[in-house]
Amino acid sequence: MLSLALLVAACGDDEETTTTAAAATETTMASETETTMASETETTMAPSAELPDTIQVGAVVPLTGANAGLGKQVQGGYELAVEQINAAGGVDINGTMVPIELTILDDESDPTKTVQQLENLNSAGVVAYLGGAGSNLHAAGAPIAQKNQIPYLGIAFAVMSPHQQGNQYLFSPFQKSNDQARTTFEIFDTFDPAVTNIAIFKETTDWGKELDDLWTEEATNRGMTVNTYEYAPGTTDFSSLILPAKDSGADALLALPTPPDGLALMKQIKELDWNPNAILMIRAPDPPTFGENLGADSDGVLLMPGWNPAVNFPGSAEMVAAYQEKYDAPAVALTGPAYACVQILADAISRAGVVERQAIRDAIAATDMDTVIGPVTFEADGTGNVVDIVNQWQGGKQMLVWPLDQANAEIIYPLLPWSER
Repeated sequence: MLSLALLVAACGDDEETTTTAAAATETTMASETETTMASETETTMAPSAELPDTIQVGAVVPLTGANAGLGKQVQGGYELAVEQINAAGGVDINGTMVPIELTILDDESDPTKTVQQLENLNSAGVVAYLGGAGSNLHAAGAPIAQKNQIPYLGIAFAVMSPHQQGNQYLFSPFQKSNDQARTTFEIFDTFDPAVTNIAIFKETTDWGKELDDLWTEEATNRGMTVNTYEYAPGTTDFSSLILPAKDSGADALLALPTPPDGLALMKQIKELDWNPNAILMIRAPDPPTFGENLGADSDGVLLMPGWNPAVNFPGSAEMVAAYQEKYDAPAVALTGPAYACVQILADAISRAGVVERQAIRDAIAATDMDTVIGPVTFEADGTGNVVDIVNQWQGGKQMLVWPLDQANAEIIYPLLPWSER
């Protein structure tokens, strides 16, 4: 029987959740690293008597504020993984089972509070950070991990810039902008009739520019026509983008709006009767509310949320079933990547042989293992080599359509005109 003890304490505006459980487990070991650091770690393993009673891990997650919907998904994945590891005893460190003690703090979707809460966790003595959800929150958190020299595992952000600033303690087993751009056009390459004319709705943010540049490069290399139309986050009238895109004859739309912007954009695309053959949006279609609000009008929208519960990877089906039992709700897009972060961390601690920040960081860097999101390794900049998952809204559900060897549905293409839906 799984056991779980929850302690919730409030201090000012901070929300803290500490999860500790103990029972008996075995942790799947990844293939041994051949790096010098791993060899040194093997010769300096601490005896069992010197191990702590629990492994202190801290997570800063947006449980309230604009990113709360995403943060709750991440929280669920973290808590389930810790519960299952602890339910069987904890992490195997040189034959001694040590449970994980997870403390979750709410940053209220505010980057300033992300920094404050990470510093609070540092003062509490955590040996690893788990990140929240949202590029701006991770961008704020990565330098703190670097300053405190605490390994940081984070998902739910695709922007590359935090990985390009010398943050050697940052690791992200998640699709990045360059992966998303490459995969977008690998999918388009399979379409008949061919996509020839691309409209990009560019959000005037750093991430918006990053993806616009990458999408444009991929399209240009294929000889496609590309037109970019800019807008600011929070725009309510998209007609100045939709009408010229429609007049240009664009047969595909690429965009990365926030969830509210994405809903407004889709409604106005229909109102103005623009009928591109393909629509791919990053971020906005990820939450279940996208399909709930749009109904049949969401059908055909492609998205890259990072995971789908239908994937066929070791342990994934079991995790999906356990999530349903624990929360009486289906696992969703960020559940799998969050769960995988804990898998990676537990595996790294086991291989490190000590509960020490630098050793754990180096073991994470040498990760080569199978997880519920598939095989994972890391590049020198902390970006993860992961399977690029693409979903498509079909009949009110996010169906898995890419890669083809994982798909449980065929891609709807070309999209039905609005008048025929």
